[in-house]
Amino acid sequence: MEEKELEFFKNLLTERLNDLISHADETVTGMTVPKDNFADPTDRASHEAERNFELRIRDREHKLIKKVKEALMRIENNSFGICETCGEDISSARLMARPVTTQCIECKTREEVLEKALGI
Repeated sequence: MEEKELEFFKNLLTERLNDLISHADETVTGMTVPKDNFADPTDRASHEAERNFELRIRDREHKLIKKVKEALMRIENNSFGICETCGEDISSARLMARPVTTQCIECKTREEVLEKALGI
């Protein structure tokens, strides 16, 4: 992969990481604000459901933060854009769609077909 492309993906991933960390900070701040006291059990349940939904989203974002950091490490050690399964280059189109990917589309497709066949 050319240096120009690597720099583009590094900037893209760094920007994404900063956005994710910012959202995480907002969630922590929002969770530490004193809770509203709901007299109606339905309102309380609705509030808890919204809070649980927010926590699930943040958990997914936490996992994505880890993947973004790993992708940035791959850029630093010159293994970014190389499929970890077959060792071939990952297409630029695939990296644009999912810059944290570690597999080319062929290997990922094969893996998903196998998972579906095994019921994983």
